[in-house]
Amino acid sequence: MKSLIAATTLSLLSGIALAQATPSGLWKTIDDKTKQEKSLVRISESAGVFSAKIEKVVDPAKQESKCDKCADDRKDQPLIGLTIVRNVKKNADDAELWDGGEILDPNDGKVYKVRIKPIEGGKKLEVRGYVGMPMLGRTQTWIRVE
Repeated sequence: MKSLIAATTLSLLSGIALAQATPSGLWKTIDDKTKQEKSLVRISESAGVFSAKIEKVVDPAKQESKCDKCADDRKDQPLIGLTIVRNVKKNADDAELWDGGEILDPNDGKVYKVRIKPIEGGKKLEVRGYVGMPMLGRTQTWIRVE
């Protein structure tokens, strides 16, 4: 009986760990320059495709800001609720990687290719925006909130 309980508990815990190793969830972004919390971004999945929206902007002065430098359908849209990651899917060759989509930098309106990789058991997320090849880019580490 104890073996059955232990096996069931281990199975449940491994399922929780696996669920946490996906990019879905609420993430705290960190400003590259100040190293302070910048925003909360929610990554969600629909039919195997991941996207991310800004849920909260920490700086009170930017609460009402809009993406005035965006050049696509997001131009002049409020930052809160703005979709900054689109069309990301699980990589067919690397089970720990999600890619194929794009990420928007709302500060300058530029759109980059994106790679997303959960690390530290899904507690953190490496988000790499790049032009051309992944080595030509910048990586941010986001921290899981939920």
